[in-house]
Amino acid sequence: MAKCAICEKSAHFGNAVSHSHRRSNKIWNANVKSVRVKVEGGSKKMYVCTSCLRSGAVERA
Repeated sequence: MAKCAICEKSAHFGNAVSHSHRRSNKIWNANVKSVRVKVEGGSKKMYVCTSCLRSGAVERA
């Protein structure tokens, strides 16, 4: 499971509940992309969530 390098957002766990109210495990994955980012004069590849990309928390290389 990938985790955002900026805000550390990752997957959440819970139950999927059917119509008959039976429960099974469910995972909600964060919308994380592999992006090349400008870091310290160079570029580095890291996992960043789309909310951090849209907010401008990182600058693409």
